[in-house]
Amino acid sequence: MTAPKFTTLGCRLNAYETEAMKELSQQAGLENAVVVNTCAVTAEAVRKARQEIRKLRRDNPDAPIIVTGCAAQTEPETFAAMEEVTRVIGNTEKMQPQTWQDIAKGPDFIGTTEKVQVDDIMSVTETAGHLIDGFGTRSRAYVQVQNGCDHRCTFCIIPYGRGNSRSVPAGVVIDQIKRLVDKGYNEVVLTGVDLTSWGADLPAQPRLGDLVMRILKLVPDLPRLRISSIDSIEADENLMQAIATEQRLMPHLHLSLQHGDDLILKRMARRHLRDDAIAFCEEARRLRPEMTFGADIIAGFPTETESHFENSLRLVTDCNLTWLHVFPYSKRAGTPAAKIPNQVNGNIIKERAARLRAVGDVQVNRHLAAQLGKTHQILMENPHMGRTEQFTEVSFAKARTEGSIVSAVITGSSATQLTA
Repeated sequence: MTAPKFTTLGCRLNAYETEAMKELSQQAGLENAVVVNTCAVTAEAVRKARQEIRKLRRDNPDAPIIVTGCAAQTEPETFAAMEEVTRVIGNTEKMQPQTWQDIAKGPDFIGTTEKVQVDDIMSVTETAGHLIDGFGTRSRAYVQVQNGCDHRCTFCIIPYGRGNSRSVPAGVVIDQIKRLVDKGYNEVVLTGVDLTSWGADLPAQPRLGDLVMRILKLVPDLPRLRISSIDSIEADENLMQAIATEQRLMPHLHLSLQHGDDLILKRMARRHLRDDAIAFCEEARRLRPEMTFGADIIAGFPTETESHFENSLRLVTDCNLTWLHVFPYSKRAGTPAAKIPNQVNGNIIKERAARLRAVGDVQVNRHLAAQLGKTHQILMENPHMGRTEQFTEVSFAKARTEGSIVSAVITGSSATQLTA
């Protein structure tokens, strides 16, 4: 008998939840099963999930295959129709011990239960951030502080996979981080679906900046704290203060920008305009000159003209973005954007995405060149590679201790890495 095999597709939050499912399935005594934690962010992500399931069936002909995650939540019928799939469970169900206890009762039990176990995600009012004490490498741990999203951007299917926004109380988060520091972690990353909405559903409605300041105050032994993707328009006063005054908060933010043209931003139902994004980046850099930014940008949203797209291209340099996540627009059934007339031709979308990535490559090269001769505090992810405060990879010829923070002078660079 063997432990279940887990495959994770998509975001850090999915990876976090896979770790929780491993523990839940182990506690339930589940054996000889394959679990696929899917992503639904694009149609391509769903296609890859189906492809992965077929491959896993070929590699594991006798094991039950359990499909969960955002694609299972939003398209349960798609996966239930696959002959390779034994059970489809939703994003809420996958975090419940009873689900895994039922599955662990064996093939006969699975065979006498409904194949699809996916409830209404919008009725969920709590998140399961307490289930595990983070996960990651020996050097960095990820802590879920929020799940779900209350916003309804016209291109996005994720709220229908994740539900409405739910926050993990600050006390629970701080207790987790204290345990992680006691275990030797030198860096913690706060994760969520819509991180800047943290606290809106808690008593007194604290903001993300309040949580950051409390963590840094109450966990003084934590060397480094990171924030994952944020919505810059929702950055609060305490978050900006933390950026300005707290050296243990790393100077790297990933921004959910999506586009650089005001008309397209309105059609996306975003809450910011182009000038808002530029103003945020300028202010954050004024407060913390070494701040670097990553960003999500979509190419080819319906009705996007060449001039609209050029505004996105210019936004990369106007905001001085470094790390781009470029998404070719993908029509998602059930989203308002899928019904917009004037969908952009697929070949044009690919060409524009390639142009965005090319501009992103130039920005990366510029950032790498600017680091030459500088001294960085580098968190070692493995004996020969670590990351700077700005999350830039650094390669070492001589092995260093994994998980340690080393001070080193940057001596060179490759296409994507620094050397020290």
